Amino acid sequence: MNRSSRSSSLSPHSFSEGGWVLVSPQNAIGKVIEKVCLWGNLSFRVWLPSTQSIIRVDASALSPAQSSVLSTHHLTYLAAAARVADALTHDVLLAPIESSVIPLPHQIRALSRAVSSDRVRYLLADEVGLGKTIEAGLIMRELKLRGLVRRTLVIAPKGLVTQWVAEMRTHFGEEFRLLVPSDFSAYRRIAREDNLWQSHPQVVCTMDSVKPLDSRRGWSREQVAEYNRERFEDLVSAGWDLVIVDEAHRLGGSTDQVARY
Repeated sequence: MNRSSRSSSLSPHSFSEGGWVLVSPQNAIGKVIEKVCLWGNLSFRVWLPSTQSIIRVDASALSPAQSSVLSTHHLTYLAAAARVADALTHDVLLAPIESSVIPLPHQIRALSRAVSSDRVRYLLADEVGLGKTIEAGLIMRELKLRGLVRRTLVIAPKGLVTQWVAEMRTHFGEEFRLLVPSDFSAYRRIAREDNLWQSHPQVVCTMDSVKPLDSRRGWSREQVAEYNRERFEDLVSAGWDLVIVDEAHRLGGSTDQVARY
């Protein structure tokens, strides 16, 4: 028996509660939640995951859902889309709309929680691979769109700084400048500013490049002071609105005897 003859042989009574059906003219997959027979007319109440709605339809509007349509990947997609739609209804969040990235439900929840208070001090501690960089980018973008942030500093391990610059440009259209303190003498000839950290509104730098020194063999106090001024004191006084520290666990256990403190 071919597929068309098998479908035509099914009567409306064969659609049971909990079964999946194809609803026309919406051309959407739905789940039967109730069968209603009134004065000989059979109708069904059907839940549509794609629109998160429940509709009442006549039996003639239903047909069996093919297994190829209701694949595991398809149902997972519908469920994730419904959670994203639900998350967006709780708060008016601009970053997910203005960004090229499509955030996952847990990323929207992190964004919503982070911007729910006046002062944003938030630790993103998701497992590896769950998109903490995207979450941080969403928070930054949201605060910028709300007019709360203009100057942003990202401090990251050396191996991740170029990735930060690339991802912020690709996903959020945000341009960050990678500043390397060891090249400040060259920068200064171009920028001609006393505090080079103020030369760009959005900066990425490496974590270990901005550690202050107590002393260094062969250096005078004046040399140490100048080193700390460029790499640490000027950085702190540059007037950042938002500071993001990537892999902040590298600061764990730091004390006032450790440079990263």
